[in-house]
Amino acid sequence: MAASKPMTKGQIVDHLSKKTGTTKKVSAQFLDELTTLVHKEAKKSFVLPGIGKLVVVNRKKRMGRNPATGETMVIPAKKVLKFRIAKAAKDAVLPPR
Repeated sequence: MAASKPMTKGQIVDHLSKKTGTTKKVSAQFLDELTTLVHKEAKKSFVLPGIGKLVVVNRKKRMGRNPATGETMVIPAKKVLKFRIAKAAKDAVLPPR
């Protein structure tokens, strides 16, 4: 069974315009503005109700290994961006057993 491809931005815009009765241009502007807002607010964490939460997480420094040489090395601490899936989204996609 072949895996289906994710929707493109154009397909998402087309779907939104049909469902909301607006033009593709308006739907594209909405999607672009939402994306800009998410990027701007992600530092404080950003919640998309029913979908999930975008959060900044501090990773501690840790020991790692260079796969090419096998040499042990320290991986420095850093900040990473993570997306935590909402329970509603998880249950909609993967129903509980």
